[in-house]
Amino acid sequence: MNIHQLSVHHDERQDRLLLRLNTQDLQEFRFWLTRRMTLRLMPAIEQSAVRLEAAQPGVAATDVSSQHLLTELKRDAFLKQADFATPFESRATQWPLGAEPLLITDAHLTVKPSGALQIAFEDKSDPAQAKSCQLHLQVSLVHGMVHLIQQACEKAQWGSAGQSSVPSEASPVMPQEPPRYAH
Repeated sequence: MNIHQLSVHHDERQDRLLLRLNTQDLQEFRFWLTRRMTLRLMPAIEQSAVRLEAAQPGVAATDVSSQHLLTELKRDAFLKQADFATPFESRATQWPLGAEPLLITDAHLTVKPSGALQIAFEDKSDPAQAKSCQLHLQVSLVHGMVHLIQQACEKAQWGSAGQSSVPSEASPVMPQEPPRYAH
C-alpha cells in the first residue's frame, strides 16, 4: 500500500477524530480515534518518531534530550516542505475495510529495522466481526500524521492530546516491549 494522502478531521457529533488515508491505487482506509485512544496513542507515536530519527544513519544523538531536539528539528523541516493545503481527494474506488470507519479499540506500535513505524489498528468493538489493518509509515509520514492529529485535537479542544514534551534523562525513550493500547 503506497499512501498518497492523510487526513484527520474532528467530527463534533461523534466527538471523535476521523483518520482517513488514501493510496495511489485509489483505496481509502478510514479509522475512528476516540479521545481516550488518542490521548494514549499520541505519546507512543511521538516516542516512536524519536526512535526512528535516532536510528537514521549518521545520527549521533545519544541522550534523550538530544534525540528529542533532533526529532523536533526534523519534524519542523518536514512540515516546511509538506503540502497541507491540497484538499483530501475522495476519489477512492475501493474501501478494503468497508465504507464505515473502523472504531480503533486496540493499537500496536512496532519500530521496524527498515526505518518504518508499523501501526496495527484493531476494531474489537464487535468480537464476532473483529477487523484489523497494519500501516507501515516512514518517519516523514509519522511526522505528518502527528501534526494532523495535533491540529485536530486543538480544534476539538481536547487539551493536551499529542502535545510533545521532552522527558528527563532518567525516563526511557520507549519501553522494551512494543506498547499495546486498548480502549
